[in-house]
Amino acid sequence: MEKRKLGSSDLEITPIGFGAWAIGGGNWAFGWGPQDDAESVKTIERAVDSGVNWIDTAAVYGLGRSEKVVAKALKNLGQARRPYVFTKCSLIWNEDREVSHSLKADSIRSEVEQSLARLETDVIDLYQIHWPRFTPDAPDSDIEEGWQTLVDLKKEGKVRNIGVSNFDAAQLERISAIEKPTSLQPPYSAIRRDIEEEILPYCQEHDIGVIVYSPMQSGLLSGKMTRERIAAFPEDDWRSRNAQFQEPNLSRNLRIAELFARIGRQHDLTAGEVAIAWTLRLPAVTGAIVGARSPEQIDGIVGAGDFRLSEAEVNAIESELTDRTETANA
Repeated sequence: MEKRKLGSSDLEITPIGFGAWAIGGGNWAFGWGPQDDAESVKTIERAVDSGVNWIDTAAVYGLGRSEKVVAKALKNLGQARRPYVFTKCSLIWNEDREVSHSLKADSIRSEVEQSLARLETDVIDLYQIHWPRFTPDAPDSDIEEGWQTLVDLKKEGKVRNIGVSNFDAAQLERISAIEKPTSLQPPYSAIRRDIEEEILPYCQEHDIGVIVYSPMQSGLLSGKMTRERIAAFPEDDWRSRNAQFQEPNLSRNLRIAELFARIGRQHDLTAGEVAIAWTLRLPAVTGAIVGARSPEQIDGIVGAGDFRLSEAEVNAIESELTDRTETANA
């Protein structure tokens, strides 16, 4: 796979990164149901052997479990094959497994030490603020304190690069007065396109790398999702409660997946690979974070790293997406 420079950093990353949210498993607020750790390690190894050179995880994924699994995979891969490791802070939990949010300096300093220990490493390649606030109506008054702490951790050598996730353009402007972030991690897919209007232009203008998450909308655009599979989600799979997996959204989303599947068949690619490639079509997007829970799933996504949609295909997708959005809003 080709590599792309992430913002103004010296990181050269592949267009696809391994997303480690789902391998955190279930038994927490945003879990994905049961997951076998040995299978997760094999999945990461398959991704790296397929050319992927970065992993994106977070402390909160599985309440520490994902980072520990990543550490096992890194040990198996060895230094010669070691990918970059990105992780995140600001979401914390208590003994009852209840998740809350903090951008206080003391909290972040504690979090980074715990992440370093779980990952069994001396330095993190990219350390990110996971959320500027915990709920839409919560204050974001602590983002400067949190960001200054990341700047300090970088100076101290705990982390090599610093970025943020889920920030809007105004919040990016605020923290850039302290230091410009290496990158932003926003959600982006053919189902969720709101970053196109303001956030992507801002990042492109200011040379902030963009690594989008959920390009397949948590599996909805993978080509493997069915109503029967959704109905069988375990109770601790957060998607069973998500509006995109329910009507009236579900029918539209599955139609978009079928559109991508039709295009994919013309190139011997999966619907998921087309969905990922669609997010990578824009020059403002550096890379896409793609989750997988088995080695076989890796085989159905890595083709997106080198595939480029034609102008005609992009226009055809845009036309259908626009038509369906207008129909849904009618």
